[in-house]
Amino acid sequence: MLVTSRETGRWIVPKGWPGKKKTKPYDQAAREAYEEAGAVGRIAKKPFGSYYYDKRLRKGTVTCLVDVYLLKVERELDDWPECKQRFRKWVTPTEAIELLDDVGLIDLLLRSNFLSSLPG
Repeated sequence: MLVTSRETGRWIVPKGWPGKKKTKPYDQAAREAYEEAGAVGRIAKKPFGSYYYDKRLRKGTVTCLVDVYLLKVERELDDWPECKQRFRKWVTPTEAIELLDDVGLIDLLLRSNFLSSLPG
């Protein structure tokens, strides 16, 4: 599942900043999937992988390291915190590569056997 970013409308995966509370990274990832995509399910406790991307801020750009956690989606909510700000879309792994423009995330998907290990 991909979601659009709020500001540019690019296709991305849900991600966020580390919270102020001392939550485990995988719990944070599950919360972001809920908030950004209305996706609820079981989250992997180990990252699938990591990549760097440049986050645009008002004061400039900062390079961020993103740990990616896989979520087995058990429910898709019709109403979620950012539903009026984002679109979500189920795509095949090959379609994801075509829609994403984040080179780091594309490289992560291509480096892993993700594409060959999933149907579609």
